[in-house]
Amino acid sequence: MGLISPLVREIPPRLTMNVLVTGGCGFIGSNLVRYLRQQRPGWKVITLDKLTYAGNLENLQALERDSGHAFVKGDIGNRELVDLLLAAHEVDAVLHLAAESHVDRSILGPEAFTVTNVLGTQVLLEAARARKLKRFVMVSTDEVYGSLGPTGAFSEDSPLKPSSPYSASKTAADLLALSYTHTFGLDVVVTRCSNNYGPFQFPEKLIPLMIANALEDKPLPVYGDGANVRDWIHVEDHCASILLALEKGQAGHVYNFGGAAERKNIDIVKGILQLLGKPESLIRYVKDRPGHDRRYAMDFTKAQRELGFTPAHKFEQGLADTVRWYVANRAWWERVRSGAYRSYYEEQYRARLTQGAA
Repeated sequence: MGLISPLVREIPPRLTMNVLVTGGCGFIGSNLVRYLRQQRPGWKVITLDKLTYAGNLENLQALERDSGHAFVKGDIGNRELVDLLLAAHEVDAVLHLAAESHVDRSILGPEAFTVTNVLGTQVLLEAARARKLKRFVMVSTDEVYGSLGPTGAFSEDSPLKPSSPYSASKTAADLLALSYTHTFGLDVVVTRCSNNYGPFQFPEKLIPLMIANALEDKPLPVYGDGANVRDWIHVEDHCASILLALEKGQAGHVYNFGGAAERKNIDIVKGILQLLGKPESLIRYVKDRPGHDRRYAMDFTKAQRELGFTPAHKFEQGLADTVRWYVANRAWWERVRSGAYRSYYEEQYRARLTQGAA
C-alpha cells in the first residue's frame, strides 16, 4: 500500500480511472476500497482518512504492497491537502464516505458532526468543482428520511425528516451536494443505504457489539423493547451499489439501496446468540435512546430499474458468515476494543513519513 505524504508531491502514471475514497479506513470505506481493487484492478484508488476513533488502517493491511492503492492520513476539511491530492493523482471521481456516523455519539457531541459532515463535505465539493471532476458520489444514509410506521418504505421522493444530530448533518450534506449540480453543474450522485453489516465493522454497532459481548459472555444491551425495525444490507452489496452509482447514475439524482431484509433488533440479537450457542439470558433491556427511530425500510426500485442493482446476499446466510468472521478475527476486534489499533499507523508509517519529509 503506497503512502503519499502531504509533503511529497508525486504524480503517478495515468491509469484508467483515479478515484479518491474519503473515509476509506472505516467499515464501509475499507470494504469499498478492497472491492474496487478487486473489481476494477486497472484503477488507482486513493484513500483519505483522518484515522479518528472509527478509522482503522489495519482494515487495509491486505493492500500494503498494492501499487494501485495509496493511503493519505488527513482531514477532508483541509482544502490545501484535498487540492493537492486531486491534482497529484489526477483524480477523476470522489467517493465521499468520510463522516461522523454514530447516532449515540451525535447525541453526546453534535458539534463534531456538523464540522465533519457538513463543512467537510463543502470543502470537498468546492475542490471537486475547481478541478471539474467527472463525478462526485455522496454516500448517505436512510436515516435522513426519519422514521416509518408499520408499513411502507422510503423512496427517493420521501420527505426528509432527520431526527438526530447525525441524520440532520447528513441531510444537510446531501442537499448541499445536490445544490452543486443545480447551481454549478458539478456531476453529483447521492446514494442512501439501509443498515450495513459484515466484516470490519466497528464494535459499537449493533451486530458486532452483540457478537463480541456474547463471545465474552457479557450482557447484550438492547434499547427499549427491542422491536425497532431496520432493513439490513451486506456491506459487499452496498459496495456494489456505490460502484453502480459511480458508473451508471444520473447527475443530480438520488438512489436508494437496501437489502430487502427487515428485522427487529431483538430478533437479530437472538439469532446471534443462537449461532454462537449462547443463552438468551445474556440479553439486557436498557433505557431507549432519545429520538430512536422506530422503523426504516428502503424502496430501491429506482436503483433496480436504472442501475441494475439487486442485493446478492440473503440476510440469514450473511449474518452467519459475519458471525464466523468475528469468531475467526477475534484479535482484530479485541485490538479495536482496547484501542491498540490506533498504534498501527505510527508503527507502519512513521519511518516512511520521516523519510518523505527529509
